[in-house]
Amino acid sequence: MHDNKIIKFQHVSKIYTDNIIAIDNLSFDIEKGELVFLAGHSGAGKSTILKLIAGIETATKGDILVSGTNLSITSQNYRTFIRQHIGFVFQDHKILFDRNVFDNVRLTLDILSKYSEKEIHERVVNALESVGLEHKINSRPEQLSGGEQQRLCIARAIVHKPKILLADEPTANLDRANVLKILELFKKFHSSGVTIIISAHDESILSDYGKRILQLSNGRFRG
Repeated sequence: MHDNKIIKFQHVSKIYTDNIIAIDNLSFDIEKGELVFLAGHSGAGKSTILKLIAGIETATKGDILVSGTNLSITSQNYRTFIRQHIGFVFQDHKILFDRNVFDNVRLTLDILSKYSEKEIHERVVNALESVGLEHKINSRPEQLSGGEQQRLCIARAIVHKPKILLADEPTANLDRANVLKILELFKKFHSSGVTIIISAHDESILSDYGKRILQLSNGRFRG
């Protein structure tokens, strides 16, 4: 890209069946290396924005550009880009309870199909160390606390060292101490140059971070 905007939404709308408008004519830019919060009530459109960036959903109207690639005219090539350069922390965790912690994290690398077993082991160990779970490497997911399960999901999202990290309500259902731990992890990744977008409905936890907050209500920005 010639400018520093890694993500651009240009008059983007997403309309589901039964004429449900998830987001309505949104335009915004996010700069490379920025940390941005999406705030708003349940159903405000936060998750839809993240899924549009990740290519999980497609826009009904408008253009979305990620690293200069227009998603509306790109299909398979962008899906390849997503697997290599975007990490996603899902709201419902998507933990595989039939696998241990190590195998849950390595799943991302297995999908990419370009790493040796030695590289996989090194990357998984490094990812778990970065979230403070190296001592749980052989544990089963059900043996982890809620906060540890969330950190497992973050490790899986960052094990391939993505340029963009998306996190959908990563602090939901956690106590205050774990919320602060999770946010500190994201600050650490941000300091290494990763572009991060985090959705959250509890705006009180965001105000101390001095980062841009995009406030959504019924699919539009407010304020």
